[in-house]
Amino acid sequence: MEFSSKLLEKAVYEMSQLPGIGKRTALRLVLHLLKQPKEQTGLLSQALLNMREEIKFCQSCHNISDVAICEICSNQNRDHQLICVVEDIRDVMAIENTGQFRGIYHVLGGKISPIDGIGPSQLNIPTLVEKIKTGNIRELIFALSSTMEGDTTNFYIYRQIKECDIVTSTIARGISVGDELEYADEVTLGRSILHRVPFENSFKNT
Repeated sequence: MEFSSKLLEKAVYEMSQLPGIGKRTALRLVLHLLKQPKEQTGLLSQALLNMREEIKFCQSCHNISDVAICEICSNQNRDHQLICVVEDIRDVMAIENTGQFRGIYHVLGGKISPIDGIGPSQLNIPTLVEKIKTGNIRELIFALSSTMEGDTTNFYIYRQIKECDIVTSTIARGISVGDELEYADEVTLGRSILHRVPFENSFKNT
C-alpha cells in the first residue's frame, strides 16, 4: 500500500495494530478522522489518553474501574457471598447484560495455559483463594469458557479451595464446548448462570 504522506502512513500503521483492524480498514478510519473537525479528533485522542492514564483496576475483584473499588463491589444490594469467577473484563460485561446475576465477580485476567507460558502465579488466583479463606463466601461459580484451558483453571482453583466450606458450581453447558463466554447470546448465558450445576459433577462425568 503506497502513501503520499508519511504522517498518513504512520497513522494507518498505528490504527492497524488494533485487533481485527487490517490496513484497508485502518486507512478508511484514518481518512474518516481526517474529514472530521479537529475538535472531534481531539476529543477522541483525549478520551483515549485519559483512559490509559487514569483507569484503575478494582482492588477487590480486578474489574476495570474509575475508583479503587468498582461499582459492583461497592454496591450493598449485591450478594457479596456469591462470587462468579471469569476470565476477563468482557465476561463481566456479558454476564451483567443478562440481568440474571446479582452477586459479585472475580476477574482472573486469563486462563492457565502452559503452552503460552501462563501459570497460576500470573493470574489473579492468589487473591481469590485468600478472599475465600478469609471472607464470608457462600458459593463460587466458575464461569470460564468451555475449553481445555478453562477447565484446567477451574480445576486448579477447585483444588486450592476444596477444604473450604463453600459451594462450588459451574455454569450449565448451554455454552458450547470450546466457545468463549463473551460471544454467547444473552439468553443462553443468562440461563447458564441460573441453571448452574455443582462443579464436582462437571469433571466426574467427563
